[in-house]
Amino acid sequence: MWKPSICAPRASRRPPTTLSFLNRSVQYPSQHAQHGRCFHEYFVTHIPSSSLHPDSGSRHGPHHKLPRDKSTPHEATSRSPAAASLMHGSSREMTVVRIPLKSAKHHFGVSLSRGVRPYNEDAFQAGTIDIPAFAKRRPMSLTRNPGGGNKSEPTAADNPSGDPQVFYFGVFDGHGGNECSGFLREQLHTYLEGATKLFELQSSLNVKGRSGWPSSLDERRDRSDGSETPATGKEMLAAVETHTPAGVDAVKPPTPGTNDPPPAAGKDNKTEPVDSAPPVKQSDSIRKAEELEGCLVKEWKELVGGYFRRFKPEYFSMSVGGRGHGTEKDVITKQHALNSSISDDAMEGIGIETVLEYAFLKADYDFVSAQVGKQEEDPVAADRAINDDDILGHPSRTGKHIGGKNRFKGGSTCSIALISTPTPSPFWHPASPSTLIAAHVGDTRILLCKTATGLAVPLTSNHHPSLPEEATRLRRYAATFVTDSFGEERVSGLANTRAFGDMASKRIGVSAEPEIRRIELLPAEYSFLVLISDGVSGHLSDQEIVDVVKEAKTPEQAARDVTTFATEVSPDADNATTLVVRLGGWERRSEGGLGSLGTKEMRDWRRGEANNPRGRM
Repeated sequence: MWKPSICAPRASRRPPTTLSFLNRSVQYPSQHAQHGRCFHEYFVTHIPSSSLHPDSGSRHGPHHKLPRDKSTPHEATSRSPAAASLMHGSSREMTVVRIPLKSAKHHFGVSLSRGVRPYNEDAFQAGTIDIPAFAKRRPMSLTRNPGGGNKSEPTAADNPSGDPQVFYFGVFDGHGGNECSGFLREQLHTYLEGATKLFELQSSLNVKGRSGWPSSLDERRDRSDGSETPATGKEMLAAVETHTPAGVDAVKPPTPGTNDPPPAAGKDNKTEPVDSAPPVKQSDSIRKAEELEGCLVKEWKELVGGYFRRFKPEYFSMSVGGRGHGTEKDVITKQHALNSSISDDAMEGIGIETVLEYAFLKADYDFVSAQVGKQEEDPVAADRAINDDDILGHPSRTGKHIGGKNRFKGGSTCSIALISTPTPSPFWHPASPSTLIAAHVGDTRILLCKTATGLAVPLTSNHHPSLPEEATRLRRYAATFVTDSFGEERVSGLANTRAFGDMASKRIGVSAEPEIRRIELLPAEYSFLVLISDGVSGHLSDQEIVDVVKEAKTPEQAARDVTTFATEVSPDADNATTLVVRLGGWERRSEGGLGSLGTKEMRDWRRGEANNPRGRM
């Protein structure tokens, strides 16, 4: 029988992925098309056209148009030359350019190492995604500007929706294979983009002022008399008052001849993450959100059961068993109060936190359900043709290929950081405020470095059985904690209590419920952002990681230095991944607190112990 050729599925041995949202199938193209269309590994900006070809307009010889016989020699005089007029933004032609983020070494750096493992199961992603802005709006000025702002300022490049670009950084640490971490790298951002459309999420910057008044999108300040100007990047950097907090001392190595333990690594760090800022309302579609959330909760109950019959997603509506949307609890409390005139939907809304929760749980559900429908590894099935699962007459319909052809029982941890700005000015500009949202599952980590103090600020906690919050969450449903020979608590043999995949442990509560934090970043308040896998945080403390970054000249060099140092001082180096992102205070990263000298002696001791063959015995 003749079988028609189908080019798209055969173009790659990794077939396309089928995702569903609310029982509606969304077919994605091949992996190559996904890379080009679904994720942008670049950011868009405006630069002067003269920067592209600075010498294209120059010509040899005199620049005047007079005949050569009219030119006269220059005669020196006591008069000073006239000052050249400033080049305003409106007089320069601007060109939109795409800059690959992974090539912008002064703004972003990444480094991966497989350590002593035969394969590297880590993955990462960096770029921009098409979602509405979620940054906190800048306060409106009360000074009227008759001209409506400075017309000479150039317009910065935005995303297709008209908002400033939203940057996306993620690190994924796979275990048992790279199928799950690769799936998250290629598809997690598409779940997030799709969920924002399903929840009808609107931009947090869509409130504009009246004509002649500044709006929250305006980067310029009001200057009624022309004397007031916005603070420049240098002024914001100079305004940061560096100091050493009380009680902060240099970290000392253990005294020789004693059994003093070294400082705790990042995975054992008990420092509480920074508090989260309140959510920002971005959607009024409460009923539609409850329908989507209820459908997903029902799917988990039917597929897995166990823990998911009673689990309470943090940002889901209370009507579907969640803990409530951003302001739902406050609204319900006021509605039940006496003499309350608040309507049902008054002040209640949905923020990006709810969308992130839905996207994480939906991605995990699709991955696990795809593995359930697969068979165990079969040598006979491995010899079948690549297009054996193609459906004749329906080339858009394929089998469930998420995670490979065979059933995958492993999983992956995940930490992503989203950065949104209220103005078109990029988040790494010293005078630009921004909003950072971290969504985290497992034991990968996200760190910030405070410009004023130089201290590491963790945004995530390690989801291990030893964490009190995790122990409380799981002991309500199962008591399967065990302690291995190294003294570490485990649940069903796993060190992580939250992860994508791990289908065998879903019933006892190993879920992908994200830990979400919103951080408002003031101009030049933080120097840089670091995302690391447990191959780095398992051997170095948070402050050591931050201090290594301070000594590097660029984020790209910093990422390489952190990964190299972590694998060098570890006797059994795991897969290690480091992402370093420049923030507004980068130029003063080494001035706050003790600088990079606070852990210098400790890092030298670790390197000496690693190079001492007798010390390993």
